[in-house]
Parts: sequence; structure tokens; C-alpha cells
Amino acid sequence: MKRTNLTGILGLVLTATLGCGDGLPPTQAVYLLVDTSGTYTTEIDKVQSIMNYLLGTLNSDDSLGMARIDSGSFTEKDIVAKVTFDRRPSYSNQQKRAFRRELDRFVTGVKSSPYTDISGGLLQAAEWLHETGAGHQYILIFSDLEEDLQEGYVRDFTIDLAGIQVVALNVTKLRSDQIDPREYMDRLESWKGKVEDGGGAWRVINDLDRVDGLIRH
Repeated sequence: MKRTNLTGILGLVLTATLGCGDGLPPTQAVYLLVDTSGTYTTEIDKVQSIMNYLLGTLNSDDSLGMARIDSGSFTEKDIVAKVTFDRRPSYSNQQKRAFRRELDRFVTGVKSSPYTDISGGLLQAAEWLHETGAGHQYILIFSDLEEDLQEGYVRDFTIDLAGIQVVALNVTKLRSDQIDPREYMDRLESWKGKVEDGGGAWRVINDLDRVDGLIRH
């Protein structure tokens, strides 16, 4: 049941802006950022469900990328896999199988990170999405959205997210949020402001067991 709901949500997310007559290319590009800090490594089963769905749904000329969020996420080493699917079905299928192998390798070998550079991950994701030239671009984030940077890291700047929909999925609450829920709300509002300042659109989808009302059309 949970897998069905997850894939249903992604289908709605990916089709929310299609068919709007905006003159954009029909291609889609999706970049998934996976938090690997603390206990968030337990979310990997949901990541597999989403990625398997995307691999079965995206078509020729669509693009798919996946990267970990760790101590310093603005680096090529954190990219798990990225691909633009070929127009030839046989070659596209080979690309999808190769992507699945990289996904499986990541899932079995994931290690917890001591820091969480979400902004670095967003910056890298946005650069890649813009390079694809896809008409509909998405960044999906699995994280509690608590950024924890190493000393000396600078992330206080605007990220170019123009034309990108940023969707925070399954934003778990921290222990401190239980004591003071305002911390949780402030964290969401802060990321919303950062995304919108960069020209992007922001959404949060937490209840993965219910679809109704979670997606804005």
C-alpha cells in the first residue's frame, strides 16, 4: 500500500504542470537528493520505490539524477547516477538497468554522514537540471531539512532555481521539534523562502499514506 501511495504521489507531482500550454519542451528532468545524515539512512526503502517508479515512467529524452546529501554536497563524488534517456528503446532500457545497478550499490553501501549540506546539494542539482534544458524540472528532497555545515562552509547566497519545482518529501520532525513545534515550522518557512528567492516553486509532502490535498494542480 505504501509503495502504491508513493508512486501515485510522484505521478501527480510530475504531471502537475504538464499540458498547461506554456510552450515549454515536453521533456522532464528529475533530481533526487537523499539525506544520509543520522537516522535518515532508514529512508532508503522509500528511495528505492520512488526511483524504480521514475525509471519505469520517464521516457526518451527525459533525464534522471540522484545524489546523496552529506558533509559537502557540492561535489561530483556525491552523485550516485545521472542519465538522459536515449530515443532508442533498446539503449534506453540498458541505461535504466545501469541506473538501477548504481541505485542498488548505493543502497547497500550507504553510510551515515556527520554533516548535512542541503544547500550544496540544491546548487549541484539546479546546475544539472538547467543543463538538461528540460521543460519541466524537479528536485525531490528526502531530508529533515536540518542543515548542519562544517566550519568554514559558506552557503548564505541565492541559488538559481528558476523554473524548478522543489518538493520536500517526508520531512521528519526532530526531537527538538516535539518540544517546540515552532522550530519545525520556521525550518520549513526558511527553506521555502530560500527556494522562492531563487525563482523556484516550493512544496512539502509529508503524509505519504494520503494523496488527496497533497498536490496543488
